[in-house]
Amino acid sequence: MKRIAFVGVFLVSFAGAAQASTIKNACLGSDRAGGNYALCGCIQDAANRTLTSQDQRLAATFFGDPHRAQEIRQSDRRSHERFWERYRNFGITAETFCRS
Repeated sequence: MKRIAFVGVFLVSFAGAAQASTIKNACLGSDRAGGNYALCGCIQDAANRTLTSQDQRLAATFFGDPHRAQEIRQSDRRSHERFWERYRNFGITAETFCRS
């Protein structure tokens, strides 16, 4: 029984760790970051402070498809408007914390 509990805790922890790197992984895979691990890690830290995990999944898509960001920004959906407010705050936070 203890083994099952340990495996459950491990899987939940692993899923959280994988989720926690959504922005960093997208950043590292983009042409704009140039593989800068420290910068992408800093951007991830800013995302963790300002965006929900769902927000981070959506924002990560912008690294591969910048036009998607424009579509979300111009959307009339209230959920997109609320996301964009959080995303703008994320951008300000990342810019402030991650300056070289």
